[in-house]
Formats: sequence, structure tokens, C-alpha cells
Amino acid sequence: MIWEVLVLGFVLSLDNFRISIALGTVPFGLKRATQVALTFGLWDMVMPLIGLLIGNQIGTAVGEIGEIVGAVALGGYGLYLVISSLRKPEPEELDHPWALFGIPLTLSLDNLFAGASLGILGFPPMASAAVFGVMTAVMSFGGLLLGRFAARLIKVRADLLSGVTLIIAAVALPLVFGG
Repeated sequence: MIWEVLVLGFVLSLDNFRISIALGTVPFGLKRATQVALTFGLWDMVMPLIGLLIGNQIGTAVGEIGEIVGAVALGGYGLYLVISSLRKPEPEELDHPWALFGIPLTLSLDNLFAGASLGILGFPPMASAAVFGVMTAVMSFGGLLLGRFAARLIKVRADLLSGVTLIIAAVALPLVFGG
């Protein structure tokens, strides 16, 4: 069962990895990047754990709208970054609480359903949730660093690039993973 949990942890962390690449294009210090990655990991541990513990009832109710809520939140934040970049000079470093707490929370809502499904299949709640959280934190940190590297190669305003990328991701996530 450990291989299944590792594979599922990797798959569940992919949306966070993609979004982290986009967020990484906005100037982050190493401390902020670590906070964001750990927050992504925390939510990807908590939501599946809740789903694993509660089971299919809540997961079924939230599962349908979880991806939509996440996509709307990403698109809204991306739009905010685009508008902000057109109105203000480029920031030294990103310091928006929404990037640190809101985006990871909304991205993890669909994992509530995944956790509920795994609970029905008898997966161990604590161990599975811990693997999901660690996997997501590592993948998110890697995505942030990759985005940071890409922003240095592409000479465009990082906040504008990040905003456009987040809007594209918000449209693509439901289309690709919506089912």
C-alpha cells in the first residue's frame, strides 16, 4: 500500500507544483518560498486527512465544487497581479497573504474528496496524509525555485508574468482535470 500512497502523493502534488512555478516568477525570498511550500504541504496534508477520517459523505458534496473554487481563486489572484502590475512599479518581493495561505487552501479542497475515497478503500489516514503533505511541500518548493529561475531568464515583469500564468492555470485546471 505504500507505493500506492507515494504515487497518489505525487499525483496530488502536481497541481501545486504547476502553480508554484507560476508563483515563483514573482520575487520571493528564500524564507517566503519556504513558508509558501510548507503551507502548500500543510493543506495537502490536512484536507486529505479530514477526508480520510470523515469518509465519502463530505467528499462527495465538496468534490464537485472543490476544483471550481480553486480555479476561481487562482484566476482572481492572477487577475489581481495583472491589474496591480499595470498600475504599480514592480515589487521587490511578494508579500501577499493570499499567496501564502489562500491559494494553497483552495488548491487542497479537491484533495478532501481524494482523502474520502482513500478512506473508503482503507488507506491509513495519518501515514497517507503525512506522505501527501511532505510530497506537496517538496514539489511546491521545487516549483517555486523553477519559477524563480525562469523569471530570471525571461525579461518581463515577474508579477505580470505570474498573473498571466495563474489565469492560464485557472482556466486549464478544470479543463484538464475536471473530468
